Amino acid sequence: MDNEDKYCEYANLPIPTYEEATSSRPTSSQDFRGPEEPSDDAERQGLLGQAPYHRPTAESARSSEDSDLRLPEVNGDNDRRQIEELDYLDPSAERTHSLYHRARLRGQWSKHLANISATFSSLRIPSIRSFYTPVSSTDDTASPTSPTTSPQPARSRWLPSRLSVPEQYRISAPNLARVCALFFIGAMIYALFALDMFPGNARRRMGAHFDPESVRQFVQENVDGNSIARHLHHITSYDHVAGTEGDLYLAKWMQEQWAEAGGFDELTLQSYYVYLDYPTPDGRSVKIVHPEGKKWKAKLEEEQADREKQQTLAWHAHSFSGETRGPLLYANSGSKEDFAWLEENGVQTQGAVALIRYGGAQTNAGMKVKAAEEAGCAGVLLYSDIDDDGRGKGSVWPDGPWRPDDSVRRASVSYGAYIAGDPLTPGWASRKKHDRTKLADNAALPKIPSLPLSWRDANVLLKSLSGQGKKIPPEWIFSSSDRLSNRYTGGKPLNTNSANSVIVELKNINDFNKDQEIWNLHGLIQGIESPEKRIIIGSHRDSFCFGAVDPGSGSAVMMEVVSIFLALRKLGWRPLRTIEFTSWDAGAYNNIGSTEFVEDNMGYLRDHGIAYLNVDAGVSGQEFRAQGSPLFKKAFMHVLNRVADPVTNITLRELWNKSGSTLSGLGGGGDFVPFQSIAGMSSVDFGFEGPAGGFPKGSCYETFDWMHKFGDNGFAYHRTLAQVWALLILEIADRPLIPFNLDAYGEAISGFVDELQADAIAIYARLNPGAKVKDAKHLSSLTATDSFPGFSLAPLREAATNLTLSIKSFHQFEDRWTSNVLGAGGLESGNFAIARLKYNDRIAHFESDLLDLPYLHGDGGFHGVEGREQFVHVLFAPSTSTSEGPPGEPPGGPFEGGRELWPAIKDKVVVGDWEGAMRMVERAGGILGRAGRKLVE
Repeated sequence: MDNEDKYCEYANLPIPTYEEATSSRPTSSQDFRGPEEPSDDAERQGLLGQAPYHRPTAESARSSEDSDLRLPEVNGDNDRRQIEELDYLDPSAERTHSLYHRARLRGQWSKHLANISATFSSLRIPSIRSFYTPVSSTDDTASPTSPTTSPQPARSRWLPSRLSVPEQYRISAPNLARVCALFFIGAMIYALFALDMFPGNARRRMGAHFDPESVRQFVQENVDGNSIARHLHHITSYDHVAGTEGDLYLAKWMQEQWAEAGGFDELTLQSYYVYLDYPTPDGRSVKIVHPEGKKWKAKLEEEQADREKQQTLAWHAHSFSGETRGPLLYANSGSKEDFAWLEENGVQTQGAVALIRYGGAQTNAGMKVKAAEEAGCAGVLLYSDIDDDGRGKGSVWPDGPWRPDDSVRRASVSYGAYIAGDPLTPGWASRKKHDRTKLADNAALPKIPSLPLSWRDANVLLKSLSGQGKKIPPEWIFSSSDRLSNRYTGGKPLNTNSANSVIVELKNINDFNKDQEIWNLHGLIQGIESPEKRIIIGSHRDSFCFGAVDPGSGSAVMMEVVSIFLALRKLGWRPLRTIEFTSWDAGAYNNIGSTEFVEDNMGYLRDHGIAYLNVDAGVSGQEFRAQGSPLFKKAFMHVLNRVADPVTNITLRELWNKSGSTLSGLGGGGDFVPFQSIAGMSSVDFGFEGPAGGFPKGSCYETFDWMHKFGDNGFAYHRTLAQVWALLILEIADRPLIPFNLDAYGEAISGFVDELQADAIAIYARLNPGAKVKDAKHLSSLTATDSFPGFSLAPLREAATNLTLSIKSFHQFEDRWTSNVLGAGGLESGNFAIARLKYNDRIAHFESDLLDLPYLHGDGGFHGVEGREQFVHVLFAPSTSTSEGPPGEPPGGPFEGGRELWPAIKDKVVVGDWEGAMRMVERAGGILGRAGRKLVE
C-alpha cells in the first residue's frame, strides 16, 4: 500500500462520544449485546451510582515532558506509594502535593543495602497462582448467567460463617507471594549481618572504612616538626617538678590542647596521693670542716642558665633528710665491687662520706647510695665528672653540647629496684584513704643523706684528697686524663686515727609530704573490634628543672602524635583496638605515676593489656635506639623500613642493621618498668640519642636553646621519631593479626640462657678467687654437695626447646589466615574471625603468662623475686647489682640501673646461694613450659 493511502482505510471511522468511550463496549459492538446483558447506562449507573461523579475539567496537570525530573504525576496515595517504591520520594516525609527528590549521596550502610536489594530483586520467584485457581463447575450445561451452588468441601463445612474474609479484604495470590518473598529476604539479610559475613562489618557499624596503607601515609605525611618545636618551647618555658604548681599547670595545658582538638572518647586527669620531698633553701650544705687549712663550703647551686626563668634548687628526690659528718672517701662509681675493693685494700668505709661519680659500671643513682649505705657510709655526694660528660669530652655549653663545670645533675635516689612507684604503697595504688607503710625501715628509701654536686665543687673535694689513702686502681681509670692517674681514695685507713683525714659535713634537710597530689593525664580512643584490649602510649611529664631532653622531647613528640590521631578520628577512623595516651606524673621520682596506675588497674591490664610504648628522653642525638620485649621485633622492622633518616635519607632499618643493633631487654629506669615487670604487658622504649652523656641530664642547662642549638637543630629527628611512634601504634592497634613475633622471643630466651650461664661462671669465679671454671658442666660439679646435685640450667634449656616447638605450631594459624582471608580478597568468615580473635588473645597474653604469680603454685611461699616480690616477670626486672645496662648502653643513659635477666635466679647466684638458684631455675622452667602449652592448647 502507498504511504499516502495507508491511513485512508481509517479515515471514515466514527469518533466515539464521551458516553460511548466510557461504556464497557465500543459503539460498534452495541448491537451484538446478548438478551441477558445489561445496557451501557445500567452498567455505568452500577459503577458510579454509589457516589456522585464529576467529569474532568478542561485544565490538566503539567505534562511529564515539561517536568524537570520527568516524573509521573502523583494523584492519590496509590500513585504516591508507587513512586516511593521507585525511590523518588521520601516515604517518611509529610504527604503534600509537592514532589521531593531523594539525595543521591548515601552512606556506606545504605549503599550496601541497595546492593543486597538489587541482588535479591534479580531472583525470579516461581508463580504460585495455580494453588488459588478456582475449581470450575463440572456441569457443562449450566447457564453462564444463572447462579450455581457447588457443594461445600467436607473439611470446611464445620467452620462458622463468621470466619469468612470479605471479598474486598482478601489477599491475592501474587501479593501474598510478594509478602512471603519480602519476609524471606529480610530474614536472609538479618542472618548475614548477625553472622558477620561481611568483612570489616565492625567498621561499617562504628566507623568509616579506611585503607590501612592510606592511614599510614596520612600519619607519615602530616607530622609537623614546627608544631613539635612549639610544644617543646612551651613545655620548657618553666620548671615543673612533680606535684608543684608548674607541673599542674602543664598537665592542664596539655588537657586543654587535647580537648580543643577533639576526638577522644574519654579525657581525664587522674589524681594519686604519694610520698614526695622537696629541698629547702637553707637546709642543704657541704663543708670541709677539717683540717683547718682546707676548710671550704660548696656553692651547691648552678649558675643562672636562663636569666628570665626561675630555677630549681639542687637536691636528690627521695633522699634521707638529715645531716652527718665523716672522713671524705672517693669510691669511683659506687658499685658493690668498688666498695669491696676499698675494704680489701684497707680503706675504711664505715662512717665515711662517699664521693661518687654518676658514671661508671653502676648507672643508677639510688643503687649507688644503697651500696654506700650497705658499706657503712654515713653520707653520699654524687657528682658529674668532666671526663664522663663535661669538658673532658669536648666543648661545653654555650660553645658545645657538654655539661659546664657548674652544672648539677639532679636525680632520684630511691631504691627502685626494690620497690617501684610510691615507696609507702608497694603493691597497691596511692589513693587518698589507702594505707601507708612507715617511713622507718622502708625498703625503697635511703637511711643516709645525699646531695648532688657539680664538677666545680667536686673538684675541690678531689684535690683535698691528694696523697691520702690509696692510689686508685687501674680499673677505676676511665679516661686518659692525667687527672685520674693522680687520684686517691682518701678515707680513713683501717685501725688508725689519722689526724690528717679530710672531714666533710653534709646537711640535707627536706620538706616532705606523704600525701602529695600528682596528676596523670589520660586520653582514650576506643577500638571498634576489641574495645576492651588496650595499647597504652606513655611519656612522663615532670622534670627536675626544664627537661628539654628528658622528658620534654618525649612529651612534645607525643603531643604531635596525639594531634595526628585526633585528626584521623575527625575523618571517621577508629582503630581495631583501644589506644590510650598518657602523660605520667612523678616519673622522675621512681616512676610513681605510671606504677600507681598499673597497681590501680592490675587485673584489667593483665587480662586486656596488649602493649606499652614509652618515650621519655626522645631526642638527644641522631642514632636510633630501642630496647624492649622481643615480641616487638617484627613490628619494629616493619616501621623502620618505612622511615628514613632525615640526614642520610637511608631507612632506619638499614642503619639499624649496619650498626648491628638489637632489640635488647629493658632496664630499670623508665615508666615501662611497672608494665613489663609487674603487669606483664609487652613494653618498649625508643628514641634518638647522641654520644654517652651527651646532654646535661637533670640540669637546668637542659633547655630549649640547648635542643635547638645542639640536640636537633630544625627538629627533623623529632619529626622522624613521631613517625616511628605513630606507625608503631598503628602496627599494634590496627592490624587484624597482632604482629608480635614469638619466634624472636624463643630465640631471645635461648640467648638469655646462654647469658645467664656466662654470668654464673663469672660470679662463681669472683666469689671463689683462684677457681677456674671451664664450662657449665664443670660449674655443676663445683657447686655440687652431698645433698645437692649442683647448679644446672638444663631445666631452662629443655623448657626453651619445647617453647620453640609450641611457637612454631602456634604461628601456623597466621599462614592459614593469610592464605584463606587475604588470599580471598579480604573476605573473612565468622569462623575465621573467631579464630583470629582467639589467636590475638593468646599472643597478647604470652607476656603475662611469664609472670610468677601465687595462684600458679598454691604453695603459700614467696613469688616473683625474693625480697622484692613486686617484680614477678620471670625474665625482666631492674637490676640490684652492678650493670652496664643493655649491650652498648652508655653510663648515665636512659636505662639507669640497667637490666637484669632471670632476676629471681640471678639474685641467688650473685650471693652464691646455688641451691636457691636451682629452685628458681626449676620454677622458671615450669613457667616457660606452661606459657608454651597455653599457646597450643
